[in-house]
Amino acid sequence: MLKLPIPMESEVELLLRNAQLRDELEPYLDEAVDLVSIRHMSLAEENEFLASILAWERAPTLPISQWFEPELKLPKPETLPDLELSSLLWQTIQQLYSQRIVLALTDHLSDRQLYCLIVRDILPAYEKRIAEQRNFLHWHCLQDNDMEGWLKYYATDAERDQWREENGVEPPDQQSPPYPRRMPRKPSSMS
Repeated sequence: MLKLPIPMESEVELLLRNAQLRDELEPYLDEAVDLVSIRHMSLAEENEFLASILAWERAPTLPISQWFEPELKLPKPETLPDLELSSLLWQTIQQLYSQRIVLALTDHLSDRQLYCLIVRDILPAYEKRIAEQRNFLHWHCLQDNDMEGWLKYYATDAERDQWREENGVEPPDQQSPPYPRRMPRKPSSMS
């Protein structure tokens, strides 16, 4: 079967699309948009950028559990034996990924701890649900203020050196995380 090349948008089509996007964005514009220099973008890149802002502004904010049909409801962790919990955890990780939710920095947590974090913090969290297939929500499973855990398990040598210089103390000893996992990740072909 002969594949025909996908026609590129003409300059006129790009300009018309740009004007349409700018009109639709008008009610949402504020000084934050002015901070981004679009002069260094091609017209196609600018249109993609404006479309992503518009998608963000129009996206509904919902609990992550409601991103699923039917709503994703998980059993309470205390009701599950370890083997069943681990199996359900991996099913849930795949379900989250199906909605473009990527979990990061999980290797310091046991399966039960990660499952509890999903039930307690992730599923009830209100987040913008953007339909665009290129967007992924990255959920860092290390508490924001857990500098010791980050330095111990996740920081690179350069980051540890920078922290040492900024704080004037030695970081905790670097260790391998106790629960290494191969988590689904955003495909590298998407940027």
